[in-house]
Amino acid sequence: MTIDKKYLDLLINTTSKAAIASSFMLGKKDKIAADKAAVDSMRKELNKIDMNGEIVIGEGALDEAPMLYTGELLGTKNGPKFDIAVDPVEGTNFVASNLPGALSVISITEKGNLFKAPETYMKKIATAKVEKGLIDLDFSIKKNISNLADFKNSNPSNLTACILDRPRHKKIIEELNKLKVKVKLITDGDIAGALLVTKPIYGIDIFIGTGGGPEGVLAATALDAYDCFFQGKFIFDNENDIKIAKRMGINDLNRKYNLNEIVKGDSIFCATAITDTMSMQGIKKKSNNSYITETLVTHKNSKNSHHYIEKKEIISENVKIKK
Repeated sequence: MTIDKKYLDLLINTTSKAAIASSFMLGKKDKIAADKAAVDSMRKELNKIDMNGEIVIGEGALDEAPMLYTGELLGTKNGPKFDIAVDPVEGTNFVASNLPGALSVISITEKGNLFKAPETYMKKIATAKVEKGLIDLDFSIKKNISNLADFKNSNPSNLTACILDRPRHKKIIEELNKLKVKVKLITDGDIAGALLVTKPIYGIDIFIGTGGGPEGVLAATALDAYDCFFQGKFIFDNENDIKIAKRMGINDLNRKYNLNEIVKGDSIFCATAITDTMSMQGIKKKSNNSYITETLVTHKNSKNSHHYIEKKEIISENVKIKK
């Protein structure tokens, strides 16, 4: 089955309205309220869509979060069955401080085609399309960088790596420095970070490091449409994580996952900029209840893939934040 194109506009509308709702909290130092505004808007819009949708990547379980929780059923119940992954606000700190890089993100696939990731960390590595076997999480940093440089007919000093600025990445950053690789540190937003490998204009050759597992699945949906390379490996730090993984059917705790194991078949990915990003402008108010939004859209189907930035005027009612 091919996902009907009509869902493109419906999902663009969904992330756009969520982004607008969150934008009312820009610079107000309340990341929880920023997230809640986007969640409430996203749920409202998703429930208007003719589909049988289930959240497979959400924000906790029903008894843990009043958010868009994993296992939540959405839509009118009239229509195709979809797996849904959401991150209503990627970069809540960015919204709270009115900084660049905040997104509202959603992706869908046909039922059963999106990996149900546990709420754990994931080791990740992403590049533009490369030869099979060239890049691997089990390789050393030096080997991956050398292989990538050779593939690009370049040398390591001409490459740029993107990585989250975290203490856990100190060793990786030191190794990159020894290899004379240029390093771009990001404070948050590893969905957006991974997407920087999709186009040469962004100047990122490799995204590497440890971040959220759910965010890895969302990024993979978009990277798949760009025919990029992505590999992820979940990290299980304690017995509770292991129990959750096994309950979700993950028995090989050391397994590496490639793109075709994370997302299969047709997919749609939408990421609306709340604040400015490298490729999009954030929410701009046009009139009392009219806003201009920009959304990165990818649509992969069996015949081809499309990816573009959609600029739209969205009519959205003012959002009242409940304290």
